[in-house]
Amino acid sequence: MLKSPSSNKRTVFDVVNIVTGLGLLVSPWLLSFATETHAVWNASLIGAAIAVIAAAALYASYEREEWVNLVLGIWTVAAPWVLGFVGEAAMWVHVVAGLIVAVLAAASIWFSHNRPLPSV
Repeated sequence: MLKSPSSNKRTVFDVVNIVTGLGLLVSPWLLSFATETHAVWNASLIGAAIAVIAAAALYASYEREEWVNLVLGIWTVAAPWVLGFVGEAAMWVHVVAGLIVAVLAAASIWFSHNRPLPSV
């Protein structure tokens, strides 16, 4: 279980990932790319998965949830090119959401293995 002095940081990271996942989930309708089938399916499935995994990490913080969100974040960044939807709104929402999720998951993993730097 990931418990350390940096637990509060990881809690904030998980809450931000939940919000990011939910934002990705509803983005096709908010940003008007609901006609791009691959983008809608990816945003819906991956957004829901990110939110559920981050919520699970809040409840019982094991490292595997962070690794799964790291992989989902990387996939979300790559998805526009892999799946072939490079429409302006769809591409950027995937890239931004994926970067947020991947960076926060990586930071959470890093904090679980390393002590925070001492404050001066």
